[in-house]
Order: sequence, then C-alpha cells, then structure tokens
Amino acid sequence: MSRTSAAAFRYEPGLSPAPSSLRAGLQRARGLLDVKFRRRGEATILESLRQEGCLKARLTRPEPGSWTCLVALNCSGGVAAGDLLHVVLEAGEGARVTLAGQAAERFYRAMPGSLPAQLRTELQIAPGAAIEWLPQETILFNHANLERELDVRVTADAWFLAVETLIFGRTAMGEEVRQVRLRDRIRLRRDGQLILQDAVRLDGDAAALLDRPAVGGGARAVATIVHASPEAEAVLDGLRAVLSETQTQWGASGWNGMLVARICAVSGRYARSAVIAGLAALRGARPLPRVWMC
Repeated sequence: MSRTSAAAFRYEPGLSPAPSSLRAGLQRARGLLDVKFRRRGEATILESLRQEGCLKARLTRPEPGSWTCLVALNCSGGVAAGDLLHVVLEAGEGARVTLAGQAAERFYRAMPGSLPAQLRTELQIAPGAAIEWLPQETILFNHANLERELDVRVTADAWFLAVETLIFGRTAMGEEVRQVRLRDRIRLRRDGQLILQDAVRLDGDAAALLDRPAVGGGARAVATIVHASPEAEAVLDGLRAVLSETQTQWGASGWNGMLVARICAVSGRYARSAVIAGLAALRGARPLPRVWMC
C-alpha cells in the first residue's frame, strides 16, 4: 500500500467552493496515525507507531477473548471544515487487530467557501491476518462539509469487518440537517482486484433527501456493515436474523466472499442498537471494545 504523510494529504481542487478559509488564515487541524502490528507466537504486538498532530492512539488493556485493540483519539474536539485526518493501519501475517474510535465524532458547521474536512483511512491485511474497523458514530451538524474515504486491501484468506454510521442531526436535541455536503466512499480490494466500491453523495437538504422512500424512508441515521472473509456468506443468515429483531429498515446481501448490510433508523439510538446486534452476529463471543460501552 502506498503511504503518504499528513502534509501530502491535500484538498483536491474543483470539488468544493473556493478556499476563502485559507485566505482568512483560519487554523485547521492536521492528524496522522501510521501503525503496524505483527504476530509473535500467539500474540499480536505493536511493530511501529507514528502519530502526528491531533490524532493519537492508545493500546487498551486486553479483555479476555478479545484481539489486540488500538483506540484512535482526535484531541481537537471534533472535526471542522478544512481539517485533514489520515489513518494507516497494517496487520502483518497472522495478526489480529481491532481499531476503535474513542467516541462519536462530530462534524461541525462549515463557513461558506470553506474547504471540506477530509478523512482518509487505509487498511492493509496480510495473509491470515484480521482487522476490525469499528469507529463510533459520525454526527453531522447542519452545513457540515465532509469528504471521507476508507480504502482496504485484503488477501484471499484475510478477515475484515467494518462499520460506518452516519447520524444526520441529534434527534433528541431537535436538530435537523437542512444543508450538508457529503462524499463518503468505501473501497475494498482483494489481492489487488477491486471487489467493492460503495459511494454516498449528498448535496443540499439532507432531511428532504432522507425522507424519500428510495433514499432513507424517513431515516435520520444510516449504518453500513462490510465483512470480507472466506466464511462471509455463511454468516449472512445469522446477520439477517438479528437485524430482523431491530426497529430499523435494513437489507443485507452476500456474494464473492463478502457481505454488505445497510441499516436505516429514525434515530442514532436505534441505529446503534442494530449495529451492536449485527456485530455480535459477525464477531461471535468476543466483547466489543470497552470504549463502545462508555
């Protein structure tokens, strides 16, 4: 996998309005995490860790039956327009790693003419290795401007699980997202071949768009679960069974050694409950990272 520094992760001209925020000299957050794990005997250990700017990483105390867990922290207190955050994680042969987010991430209102916030996550999984990408919810405020990419490279016998949850305003606070700009893309490659590209693009009144039956059916929270492994299709029925017990609209399909599920809920609370149920069906008896229980 190609690696780039935080300084090299730049805004792409032509995707957003003119960068007046740069001319105004507004301070923007920059963050980089570059982490490698490897297998030593029966244990997965940290091989290297590089952290820059507002992104930090902490290894948690192992729970019985769990994998090595790394928690990513954004110490800037949320994401504003123009922020650049980049995470690179590599699991060496046979390693087992869970990467979790400390808490729900907030994406704040962007000023007119601001650059988008840009987040890029790169995961590379070696033969016989496994990575779980388990960030907590992404909360979008009115007038948020976000471009996000998850780029994953696996081998034929690797194991991968990811969840991404978007919340369009906090319903308990009476918030509605009436203006948002979102570009969200997941790419999954197996042995160099692209097997999944899932892209979401929203511009304008998110609430009105999500009210459309073919888009969200009135949802205010949308979650996506992606799983790739030699056994992925065999666990599809179990995933469907647990999702059918949740108070959400959902769909799940399995093909070509992977499965994808989409969950739509009227609030973040129902989406979170469905995601936790779905993860339990795919992860077995292993406990969720402790930060998910806070």
